[in-house]
Amino acid sequence: MIRRWRTTAGRRGTDRAAPPGARLGAALALTALLPASLLSLASPARADGGSGYAFAADARTVTGAKGTADAVPLEPGETYRSSLPDKGERYFRLELAAATDAYVPVTAVPPPDATVSASDGITVSVEDANGVSCHYDSARFGAGLSPRPITALGRREAGGALCKEAGTYYLVVERAVSGSRTTTPGSWDLEIAPATEPALAGTGATTAPETWNSASPEPLTADPHRRTGGAGFSTARTLDQGVWQTRITPGQTLYYAVPVTWGRQLHATVDLGSTGGDAHGYVSAALNLSLYNPVRGYVDDVSLGYDGTQKSSSLDPLPPVAYANRYAVSGEQNALRFAGAYYLVVHLTGQTADTFGPGPYGVTLRVRLDGTPNSGPEYAGSSVPKGLFDASSDQGSLGTATGDDHTAMRALAAAGIGTGTALLLVLGVWTLTARRAQIRVNAQKPTA
Repeated sequence: MIRRWRTTAGRRGTDRAAPPGARLGAALALTALLPASLLSLASPARADGGSGYAFAADARTVTGAKGTADAVPLEPGETYRSSLPDKGERYFRLELAAATDAYVPVTAVPPPDATVSASDGITVSVEDANGVSCHYDSARFGAGLSPRPITALGRREAGGALCKEAGTYYLVVERAVSGSRTTTPGSWDLEIAPATEPALAGTGATTAPETWNSASPEPLTADPHRRTGGAGFSTARTLDQGVWQTRITPGQTLYYAVPVTWGRQLHATVDLGSTGGDAHGYVSAALNLSLYNPVRGYVDDVSLGYDGTQKSSSLDPLPPVAYANRYAVSGEQNALRFAGAYYLVVHLTGQTADTFGPGPYGVTLRVRLDGTPNSGPEYAGSSVPKGLFDASSDQGSLGTATGDDHTAMRALAAAGIGTGTALLLVLGVWTLTARRAQIRVNAQKPTA
């Protein structure tokens, strides 16, 4: 808050200009006029709470219950933050309509210094009021043995044989513990982001497409643009088709969002650059690239081993995004069921530092979009949150818009210069006003 200081002539001992502290406070307040989108460019991978993961800024903190009787309600379209102990289930309540599909992604964030095994992770399920499981999913750390954010998806599909009635449902989250004595005990943070998909306005195909172009395209070879990754789903940096470069340190996870419209095929290749030194050794599954759909459901991933020389790997060819993919048996095709932001998540295992040093290491992402876009299905209502499955709309919620980091930083610098100049002018005016007021006061003082 800017405090207003007044000068009253003729009253000795009461006339003063704003003190330096007040002027500094006002100057700092004026910096708040900078657009948040520009300020975020200075640190796009800003994390929360020292965990290395950027939780949604508006996430509501809730406590998971030990049983269904005390389960707190979750509202679609809201994001929640909670915690998960190393033993025992945690329950959350959902009230669902009959005609909508519900998706509840859960991201677990272990401490960055935790020790984990390959089979450690989380399990997520959605159950009805009678304890019937509607869907079950799990996520594990894998061969990289590196603590990192992992995401599993619970869901309730209105058209399924089970759980098709309106009513109360429960999200159940539990640690998948391998029993390894090396696993670090203690709680993990959770981010939960429930969403719903409306029914179709009419009828559509009820079988998955059987034919599509499954050939691997040539990776893009265009000049790279620099793009720093976000530190969570809510701060994912947007990518379009092109070649993108960044730097990553061991143990770090970077998030990117690629808008994919109906009918398009997403291809992604990741390159890990050489150390540039006299490297010796080998790290299995050093770099992991994972792909998640708009509701943060797992689609596919690939890992590459590292011996200090440059390495490259690509996701398997994926079918075009189509509503009817949800009827596919294959998990990869089934997950490509709607348009929207698809997330590319890059993680460099912490073990890389032990063998090749702390880095940072160069990473290149080659993103390609093929296929013929189409209008997609007609929904009977809106998703919650709104626009979740619309890749053609403004992607502001996905982080900073497209364009390389150099362009963004130039805009930030220009804004900084303009704001700095304004601050100097304001401070100058305040100082001049205070001096003139003091002169008037001195002039009115009686002479001895």
